[in-house]
Amino acid sequence: MTAVLPLPAEYHGIHPAPTQAGYERVDWREPVPRTARVRVLKHTCDCRPLAYELCQAGGLSFVRRLYQTDGVVTAETEWLRAVLAEQLWFKILLGQAR
Repeated sequence: MTAVLPLPAEYHGIHPAPTQAGYERVDWREPVPRTARVRVLKHTCDCRPLAYELCQAGGLSFVRRLYQTDGVVTAETEWLRAVLAEQLWFKILLGQAR
């Protein structure tokens, strides 16, 4: 069994990379309450005004964008098959989609 190394004290979560040249524009939509529960599978750090969550509900997945100003402005992608939402999630993390 391998030992688990502790994270540095200043580590608090992942941040998306800066937007890359030629990035894909994401169609962000107004959230619609389609199910009673949504499971957040992965998320970026919320220490900055813009954070993202990879979510799953009702057999589909989507990415939620949270923009924090005076309140929280929420938008989400279309609901996709899990594999497509995961691909979009990684594009956002790599700065290839916004």
